[in-house]
Amino acid sequence: MKNFMNLIKGRTSVQDKNQRLEDVAYVVIDTELTGLDEKKDSIVSIGAVKMIGGKIELGNSFYRLVNPKTALTVKSVLIHEITPSEVMQKPDIDSVLSEFLDFCGEDVIVGYCVSIDMEFLNMEAGRINSHEIKNPVVDIQAIFEWALRKAALRNRGDMTMPQQYKLYDIAKHFGISVSGAHNAMIDAFITAQIFQRLIPVLIDSGIRSVGELQKLSEKYKGGDRNNIALGMINF
Repeated sequence: MKNFMNLIKGRTSVQDKNQRLEDVAYVVIDTELTGLDEKKDSIVSIGAVKMIGGKIELGNSFYRLVNPKTALTVKSVLIHEITPSEVMQKPDIDSVLSEFLDFCGEDVIVGYCVSIDMEFLNMEAGRINSHEIKNPVVDIQAIFEWALRKAALRNRGDMTMPQQYKLYDIAKHFGISVSGAHNAMIDAFITAQIFQRLIPVLIDSGIRSVGELQKLSEKYKGGDRNNIALGMINF
């Protein structure tokens, strides 16, 4: 657990809030879970890929299977196709989380409906060392909602918004190929491609710093946690 204490114990991020979006170090993440109830479910896998500005660093990725603390259900196996035999000999979340936080460093964390990922990750971080993860966090779903609202206002189009945009729907909107089962590494890469396409939109609209990006993400969070969970099919 090399740098675990340094990464979460009372640390605040050193990310410069005025840093330009195209210069910021991001880590785009996704988790697979046994379900969406943090009281009885747990993490099955973690995937992540690094970005510098709009450049995806394909050779700089992280993927680990986790021996979950709670049993895999038929529903979860059907969704992510991770079977009990695949995770039986894998490390538990304690050691995987240490590796993951090492990988993240102090980068801005980016994800789709990322509050759910962070809820499970912070639950484990809190259990292990009594501190939550301090990295800045950005929600792609919220940024996409903002971009659609911005376009609708500009074009004076229909402002009726669906209650929930699923990850693969957003990917298809940008012409990003999706196929196969849900997988934390694949979904992290899809999310990174979506974010890659959103960065120029943000900059053109005057959102140029990581601080402004964070505020935007917080402002346009897509409803409460229960509504988000009800709209999700990939856990």
